[in-house]
Amino acid sequence: MSTSTRFVRTEAAPMDWAASFDDLQPGQTFTSYGRTITEADVVQFAGLTGDHHPLHTDATFAAAGPFGERVAHGMLTISYAVGLVPLDPRRVLALRRIGDVVFKRPVKLGETIRVEGSITDLSRISDQAGIVSFGWKIKDSGGALLTRATVDVLWSNDVPRPDAEAEADVEAQEPVPVTAPAPQAGAGADPERATRPPTVAFLDELHPAGSFCPVPL
Repeated sequence: MSTSTRFVRTEAAPMDWAASFDDLQPGQTFTSYGRTITEADVVQFAGLTGDHHPLHTDATFAAAGPFGERVAHGMLTISYAVGLVPLDPRRVLALRRIGDVVFKRPVKLGETIRVEGSITDLSRISDQAGIVSFGWKIKDSGGALLTRATVDVLWSNDVPRPDAEAEADVEAQEPVPVTAPAPQAGAGADPERATRPPTVAFLDELHPAGSFCPVPL
């Protein structure tokens, strides 16, 4: 039987990338900064992946194709989207899944893309971490939808240490003030003791005879 906890989506504030898993809420949103896809990006991606499809690398072939010119690889678009989203490495422990990818429009050379997204689901898997599910929309500079996808990441949670709680309890305790004994009046009274401030105590008053052992200098 599953022990994961599901949360109902509600309206929430903008995304806090440094937040603990327990502090996240479904509905939190974000918008990344932009990145312009250049010819160099496409050429390098083709060389890195081995995907030299002529729609990406052959200007003459692409001109006669369905888009009228060369376009970026779909996987390049997704890969650059991952780089645009400001995932905090102190929080995001691993990329769990990218799914439901739909390429709605081609990304032409020179186009600037950005990512808009929101938390769609939170699922706790332990006290230390949970799965955060995002809905991503990759858009062009005019706001047209280029690609959409769902992305799951493993997100860390803050778990208080038992010893930290004990330390906090000790720090919360107020120190017990030391009250000096009242000075003794009489013919043999020490004038220095009689005129001292009320918060000053002498060692022989705080430690009875035989119980105080001074440390030699």
